[in-house]
Amino acid sequence: MSSIHLLNTLAVPLRSFSPPSLFPQCHSPLRSSSAVPKRRRFSNSSGFRLASSQTVNSVPRANGTYTVSDFMTKKQDLHVVKTTTTVDEALEALVNNRISGLPVIDEDWNLVGVVSDYDLLAIDSISGGPQSDANLFPDVDSTWKTFNELQKLLSKTNGQVVGDLMTPTPLVVHESTSLEEAARLLLETKYRRLPVVDDDGKLVGLITRGNIVKAALLSKRAGEW
Repeated sequence: MSSIHLLNTLAVPLRSFSPPSLFPQCHSPLRSSSAVPKRRRFSNSSGFRLASSQTVNSVPRANGTYTVSDFMTKKQDLHVVKTTTTVDEALEALVNNRISGLPVIDEDWNLVGVVSDYDLLAIDSISGGPQSDANLFPDVDSTWKTFNELQKLLSKTNGQVVGDLMTPTPLVVHESTSLEEAARLLLETKYRRLPVVDDDGKLVGLITRGNIVKAALLSKRAGEW
């Protein structure tokens, strides 16, 4: 039985787009089967501040083509946090797992938000604006001049929790959303990933840029474009 990785809770914004013919209609879609390394577990904490099954930003579904569920990263392989996860624990999860964002859930796996490295460090207060498509460490031409700036930011995280900084009611897709539509959304929003939810708003996976590229490569190798 697969284990779920909790970060004080449970312990995961894209740009590539594929042409319309990249993912043709099919009857037996290819599936990703790459191995996922074992994740570190974090202890659970007290209750949750935000709980919702809202999916107001979800997109239409499609039938007869490759769908998000065919290539998404499954629930059991995700790193997630709760609203009560501390900022330091969330940052530790990002660094240890080399990721830049995490879905935020409640105890019933309802998606209540997402949080990125920039949210956690309030980078916009340093760089002068939101960074929807950036890494934990900015480019050399950013306003972060020295490592001391990072140290100053970390000194301000004491006592803060994910619920204080997360983005609520994020853009989501459904398991049956077409891969083409998910790729279009990633291109338009410049996000790196989108949460995948079921009809009740529960988190069931993530669709990422990497998932889209893998789907394109598998389709190409199978001679389906």
